[in-house]
Amino acid sequence: MKGIIGAIAGDIIGSAYEFNPTRDHDFELFTPQSTFTDDTVLTLANALWLLDDKQHTPEKLVEIMLDMCWKYPDRGYGGRFAHWIRDADPQPYNSFGNGSAMRVSPVGYYAQTLDEALELAKISAEVTHNHPEGIKGAQATAAAIFMARKGQSKKEIRDYIEKTFHYDLSRTLEEIRPTFTFDETCQHTVPEAITCFMEGKDYEDVVRLSVALAGDADTIAAIAGSISSAVDEVPNEISQPAIALLSEEFCTTLLRFNELVAQREQEAL
Repeated sequence: MKGIIGAIAGDIIGSAYEFNPTRDHDFELFTPQSTFTDDTVLTLANALWLLDDKQHTPEKLVEIMLDMCWKYPDRGYGGRFAHWIRDADPQPYNSFGNGSAMRVSPVGYYAQTLDEALELAKISAEVTHNHPEGIKGAQATAAAIFMARKGQSKKEIRDYIEKTFHYDLSRTLEEIRPTFTFDETCQHTVPEAITCFMEGKDYEDVVRLSVALAGDADTIAAIAGSISSAVDEVPNEISQPAIALLSEEFCTTLLRFNELVAQREQEAL
C-alpha cells in the first residue's frame, strides 16, 4: 500500500518513542504503547477536507479539524493548538510548529500539479500555522510527496527543495545525529525528515532512521514516511498493524481517499 498510510504508520510507530527516545535503528516497530496521535487525526481531517469540500475552503477545513479533534481528544495536541480547538472563534496563531507538515500529506497525493500542491498546502497550514516557516514546512513536504509520486529522483527533489525553500539538505544523518535534540519547529524537523527519506533504502528504513534520531519521533516519522510511501510500498507487516489501531471512521476515510487518488491518477492519464 502507498499513500497517506505512510504518514499514519510513521506516526503510530514513532508514538512509543516520542517521550522514550531511542537511537537504536533496530527498535521494536510496534509495542503495547503504539497508538495514533494528533498527526493521524489531522492527516485524516485533511483527507476528509479534500474528499468532501470541492471548493477546498479554509472554513470547511477548520470545521472538519475541530470536529475530528473533539471526537478524538487526548491525542497529544500541542498547547497552542489545544487552545485553538477550544476557542469560540479559532484563528491562526502565527505558529511555525511542525504540525503544519505532519498533517499535509493528503495534499501531496491529491494534487495534480505542483502548483496545486503548493496552494493547497498553504491553505492547509495557514488556518493555524500562518507563520512563513509554518507554511514553508507544509509546502516543502507536499512538494516532496508530489515530486516523488511523479517519479522525480531524490536529487531532483533535493535540488528543488533547497532552491525553493532554502532548507539545507547537504548534511547527512551521520552529521545531524550528534547534536540533534527534540524540537517541534518546522525549520528543525522538516529538513531532517526529508533527509531521512533521502537516505532510507525503503519505507521501513526511512521510518527507522526517523525514529532513531531521538527527536520528535512520531512527527518526523510521519513526515518522512509520507514522502517515502509515494515511492515505496508500505509493507503489509507494517500497514496492517497500523490500520488495526484506527477507528472504523478513520479506516473508511483512508479507503475513500485512496480511491479518490486512484481515480484522479486515472483521469490524469
